[in-house]
Amino acid sequence: MLAAIHDRPGPARDVLRVEEVDTPDPGPGEVRVRVNVSGVNPTDWKSRTGGSPSSDRAVRFQVPNQDGAGTVEAVGEGVDPARVGERVWVYLAAWQRPWGTAAQYTVLPAERAVPLPGDASDDLGASLGIPALTAHRCLLADGPIDGATVLVAGGAGAVGHAAIELARWAGARVVATVSGEEKGRLAREAGAHEVVSYRADDAAARILAFAPEGVDRIAEVAPAANAELDAAVAAPDAVVSFYANEGGGELTVPIRRFMTANLTLRGVLIYTMPAAALQQAVADVSAAVAAGALTTLPLHRFPLERIADAHDAVEQGAVGKVVVDVP
Repeated sequence: MLAAIHDRPGPARDVLRVEEVDTPDPGPGEVRVRVNVSGVNPTDWKSRTGGSPSSDRAVRFQVPNQDGAGTVEAVGEGVDPARVGERVWVYLAAWQRPWGTAAQYTVLPAERAVPLPGDASDDLGASLGIPALTAHRCLLADGPIDGATVLVAGGAGAVGHAAIELARWAGARVVATVSGEEKGRLAREAGAHEVVSYRADDAAARILAFAPEGVDRIAEVAPAANAELDAAVAAPDAVVSFYANEGGGELTVPIRRFMTANLTLRGVLIYTMPAAALQQAVADVSAAVAAGALTTLPLHRFPLERIADAHDAVEQGAVGKVVVDVP
């Protein structure tokens, strides 16, 4: 099969290459998926630059990318043969495994290949995974949000986009923060009821004008930079869930304000979230897809042979969703 691979960490153009490799066979409890579209996320280029292909010395290379969409082509022992031919969206394909989705085939545990409704596109399927499951954890780790008010920081990013749509689907009112007009338009198109520039001096006042009692959940992409803003707009008993630290820096918590309001600060990393929570997130994201509640951001498409360009586009902060078309 054709696959993008790397055998050492480093810049995309230095280490990523596309070549023929042996097609893997599914083992017990696994499926082999013919990949049509591979999604690229920040975690993919960070994984490529930050470590070796595998802790297992027997593995000679790593196929990148966690998310994708395609069709089940073969099943291993213990998997229902009726799954062959099933359209699926794929998540965590490359987590502690060599077979990511930037290849014609990926092999992974059967539960990580999730049925994709017939009217849902492969582009949408490849856009779920890391972003949607992360957004779900940020929003719903602490119970239902029907009737609640949610603040989504970075509402035009992949996780932010999913968070806005999932929050609307779950019955919440949504305010999103963005850095500019183009991103504001994307957040509104996703369904945000209010959009505020986080660069504005009156950002907190504008959020509180929308939510006078404060916001109940915050999906936070830049916790260090936004700690004061989050503390200023959080309602009593609110939860601030962070999944990244854009802009860098150490998070300094306004202790008295957090303690007085009984605020909760929650770190979110999909790779290590509780198994039951991950299963619930997969089920709820699938239900949202079936309900037509989730959409894609504007797409930046790359053919497989330009995998390095796709990774660089994400690393350089492309606005929209980067996907790779697999031949």
